[in-house]
Amino acid sequence: MSCLKKRAKWTKSDKILSEAEVKRVSHENGKLIGLEGDADLQFLLKGGDLQKVRSSSWKKTRYFKLQEDCKTMWHESHKTLRSNQTFSIDDIESVRRGRQSEGLQKYTEDDVADRCFTIIFKGRRKNLDLMANSVEEAKQWVAGLEKIMNNNDNLNFHQKTEHWIFNCMRKADKNEDNKMSLKELKHFLRQINIEVDDSYAEVLFAKCDKSESGTLEGSEIKEFYNLLTHREEIDVIYSKYAQTEGQMSAENLLSFLLTEQRESVSLDDALKLIQKYELDDTAKQKKRMTKDGFLMYLNQPEAMIFNPAHKQVYQDMSQPLNYYFISSSHNTYLMEDQLKGPSSTEAYIRALMKSCRCVELDCWDGPNGEPVIYHGYTLTSKVLFKDVIKAIKEYAFKTSEYPVILSLENHCKLEQQKLMAQHMISILGSALVTQPLGDHMPTCFPSPEELKGRFLIKGKRLNKLDAFFTPNSTVEEESVSEDDEAAEVKGNEEKHKSKKSKIKLAKELSDIVIYCKSVHFGGFDHARENQAFYEMSSFKESKALSLAENSATAFIRHNMDKLSRIYPAGSRTDSSNYNPVPMWDAGCQIVALNFQTPCTEMDLNQGRFLPNGRSGYILKPAYLRDQTSNFDPIKLTKGKWLQQKTLHVMVISAQQLPKLNKDKCKSIVDPLVKVEVYGVPADVAAKETGYINNNGFNPMWNDNFKFDIRVPELALVRFVVEDYDSTSQNDFVGQYTLPFTSVQNGYRHIPLLTKNGDVIPSATLFVHIMVIGPQ
Repeated sequence: MSCLKKRAKWTKSDKILSEAEVKRVSHENGKLIGLEGDADLQFLLKGGDLQKVRSSSWKKTRYFKLQEDCKTMWHESHKTLRSNQTFSIDDIESVRRGRQSEGLQKYTEDDVADRCFTIIFKGRRKNLDLMANSVEEAKQWVAGLEKIMNNNDNLNFHQKTEHWIFNCMRKADKNEDNKMSLKELKHFLRQINIEVDDSYAEVLFAKCDKSESGTLEGSEIKEFYNLLTHREEIDVIYSKYAQTEGQMSAENLLSFLLTEQRESVSLDDALKLIQKYELDDTAKQKKRMTKDGFLMYLNQPEAMIFNPAHKQVYQDMSQPLNYYFISSSHNTYLMEDQLKGPSSTEAYIRALMKSCRCVELDCWDGPNGEPVIYHGYTLTSKVLFKDVIKAIKEYAFKTSEYPVILSLENHCKLEQQKLMAQHMISILGSALVTQPLGDHMPTCFPSPEELKGRFLIKGKRLNKLDAFFTPNSTVEEESVSEDDEAAEVKGNEEKHKSKKSKIKLAKELSDIVIYCKSVHFGGFDHARENQAFYEMSSFKESKALSLAENSATAFIRHNMDKLSRIYPAGSRTDSSNYNPVPMWDAGCQIVALNFQTPCTEMDLNQGRFLPNGRSGYILKPAYLRDQTSNFDPIKLTKGKWLQQKTLHVMVISAQQLPKLNKDKCKSIVDPLVKVEVYGVPADVAAKETGYINNNGFNPMWNDNFKFDIRVPELALVRFVVEDYDSTSQNDFVGQYTLPFTSVQNGYRHIPLLTKNGDVIPSATLFVHIMVIGPQ
């Protein structure tokens, strides 16, 4: 085994592998990740020069290469005090070929586009803009990185575990002799998040050291691996159903699926699982499942807690647009806080790639006649309006084909408003909805299905929508009041302005506002008597919460034929978020959150929109769509929404939780698990396990919890793992949130996500779920 050694001075020859070494590493690790002998993998292992691009004047050549673990990229750095010269392949969100980032568009020319590519990182880490020496090399870099990322994603759980443990062993092998001493074993256990006393480590070591050589090697390391990854809880479950010569027959497996998992399956389904997941050919021929095959099955996505039937679009998408919850972003252009952070097209790309279907554009007059987007009256940076529209056009439908709403907050004068309209019409083309669908004046919204691949503009309009069907119709007014959110004041400079200040509106911009005309909210009675279905209001979070708590039924009925948009209070200058659940309970569709801020509220948003193919649209329950409904989430009177269910959760164990402080070798987590339910107020609850001292690798709890769920269609379940701290707030380890209606019964693994919503490789919870109540 080999790893990078610290040098006083770096030279390129120190890092370049010989051809023989490249082939050896490519064979060993390529086999493990499914790329044995691949030419692009060999290219990355050998490495080469790339030009890092940070500005028009900062373009530096640096040496990059893939490390031998095939999971880590190393790069040359001339900042000698900087230690983070590596990054993990797992930290890469995507690789974009060409000039597909703000930096490359600003600081490079069109003629080098084929040599450029950008590495996009998960979380808040800055993009890495790079330029290769040739077009061919750029293709190899991108192809190689994408192959490793795709193959890592496609590894089964067993392979991921093996790969992860293999790499931890490599790091622990300090003297690189392919053997493991007792001291290295202790170091390895800390690497994988286990703190053990010396006597236990010695017993484990002695048990595996069959040759009594004082080191573990070859088959002895394999024996150590098997002891380490042994799952006692799986033994118990498997032995209960393995009634055929110590193995599971197809009938035994069917019994498990029917009894424990409560799945509607047949013997044929059980046979298919054996053929698909059994690792032992002899057992497979006998139509049996071994314990390894059983564990393999339990770690597959279809066997995890999230119902696989909900991974695709499964809801009716032909209902009017206002019948759906719509994933929505507030001040989408911001990467950080609301006062001085950067504005960027990247923020739009990230939101759209998370299936956000309503993005916000704060538009102001810019230099050279070009409108810009930024948070007015603040120090946030500016980005060109046309660049944002181009980015939206490029990324709007990569993760969801359903319509995207562009929510305009317009502060521009007439000339730049006209240019805004021109940009949207020319860039978005036929995808932009510029007139009502059909030949007659509509009486309700079109459906997400009818609007697939289309853009809707939300903003002010000078006249009624009827104008499209009325010859020689006239403009009703030349000026309109500013949006409520803008009038709320963006800083002290704005305090002198009236909340009902008027701006002139260009007809060209007005004419492309079709189904989402912004109007002031004058009360539910006024809206019912005066507002057309396409006229919608925006509500500050405090106003919306007051209506949801004190006028819930009226608010719900308002949202049965109109759209409502909710936005965070202006006081949330740190880009924090409000709780979206009460807004959804009141039937509000466009509940806009600050997507850039990792928090519980964003976890709930991502959980709400996890099902239905991650389309960004979730059909509201019938009682939030039916005009005769008297549903009130606060009072909870009798009705079809009351479907009393009991959720039993047994938190059994966790696997391979990440180390939180990787810089401290002896830092081990003390994990505990919280189970939280969100929904109507009567359903909100939280319970937690005790903490396990010094074990993040395979902690076990076996704690049972019970939750009463009254309105299941609005409930969300959140599982949170924290690192217990007796003197301060617990540290976040990982979480997973999903709708209660998407929870599968039985023994289930739960994947864990980072604060930013990315999957933590190999880390899972293991639980038993039982839902009791009417189906």
